[in-house]
Amino acid sequence: MKKIFIGIIALSAILLIPIKGVFAGGHYTGPDLSGQKVVVFGPWMAPQDDDFRDVVSIFEKATGATVEYGGSDEFEQIINIDCKAGNPADVAVFPQPGLAANIAATGCLSPQGDDVKQMVLDNYAAGQSWVDLSTYADENGKDQFYGIFYRVSVKSLVWYSPDNFEDNGYEIPQTMEELVSLTEKMASDGNTPWCIGLGSGGATGWPATDWMEDIMLRTHSPDVYDMWVSNEMPFNDPRVIEAMDVFGSFALNDKYVSGGTKAVATTDFRDSPKGLFTSPPKCMMHRQASFIPAFFPEGTKAGEDVDFFYFPAFASKDLGRPVLGAGTVLTATNNKPATTEFMKFLMHPEAHERFMGKGGFLTPHTGVDKGKYASDSFRGLHDILTGATTFRFDGSDLMPGAVGAGSFWTGMVDYVNGKSAKDVADAIQASWDAIK
Repeated sequence: MKKIFIGIIALSAILLIPIKGVFAGGHYTGPDLSGQKVVVFGPWMAPQDDDFRDVVSIFEKATGATVEYGGSDEFEQIINIDCKAGNPADVAVFPQPGLAANIAATGCLSPQGDDVKQMVLDNYAAGQSWVDLSTYADENGKDQFYGIFYRVSVKSLVWYSPDNFEDNGYEIPQTMEELVSLTEKMASDGNTPWCIGLGSGGATGWPATDWMEDIMLRTHSPDVYDMWVSNEMPFNDPRVIEAMDVFGSFALNDKYVSGGTKAVATTDFRDSPKGLFTSPPKCMMHRQASFIPAFFPEGTKAGEDVDFFYFPAFASKDLGRPVLGAGTVLTATNNKPATTEFMKFLMHPEAHERFMGKGGFLTPHTGVDKGKYASDSFRGLHDILTGATTFRFDGSDLMPGAVGAGSFWTGMVDYVNGKSAKDVADAIQASWDAIK
């Protein structure tokens, strides 16, 4: 569904010093921590939990410490209970920064040192974005740097069939202007450019919020995006309405969407990309996050039957290469020696490369050997992620639940069903005002 759990952990071995963003040395080596234990709690269940345990075995062998990982699909409730009881795990794996910020405000989390922050700045693409995403107000209202993202997803992707593009002489667009022109050309050729589906049961509408977030990052500066997400800028600001209408320029044109505009709200997001693989194809492109291959037809071969390209930025806006995504942020609840060293370890390239080889893991770490990824597809995703000039977290996941997982979802459905962008934005802002 919408939330793709990914994350990043604060790290870098004590004996390894980052040099121009790259760690010196090969294998992680750490201090003797024999007899000490680090307890990690998070939302990862099978098979990711065993994959993570294999990663931390590197730390155990190097230091003599023991690491225990426990996962639960009720992480959010349990971490709150544990913090209130005063016995949280040493390291908590948060599926989104909003929850981490809430816990930090209770005083349950332990800020990370400037050395760890510098590791992120030196070794992560768009490092300041990642630092900002893990900086929260403590119990006294003071901003502190708390954690590191480890296991990330990318949402700024367009999926397509290479054969369909080759048969029609279409080229990968490098700018949003080129994507708009390509969309127009496809329609004039008699092809349907896009498959778009917003259906998701009780969560219907969320795929359109991803479109909105990507478009906001391509029409306005990152600080405007941040003000929108925090409601410092109201949801019905003209800049937000403009972004919604850009989405509408794709979704509200019957010639541009498989099944026509009326099908957008009723097509399930899991079924939507299947139009890429029919003969003849029902659509040429599908904008969706890196998780969507799980819903491609069985036997689909990445790089052959399907591929992806970066959802491009407007050349005329000069906003660089923004990337939208999500991820898990790891934070510590104490500064015990083993906990502190564990956080540093997880910044070491080896901690990423071990997970990379298992599949389903993406990192913004620029110091890893991308040849260690399990597939060319993940190497391509890594290039998009590390080529980002700005990274921003999924906006609706950062908004209050009543908005981000409520009125925003339903409002986007209302929009594709005919309600004006202004009326939709006004209604969403009213729902935000109601909870202030």
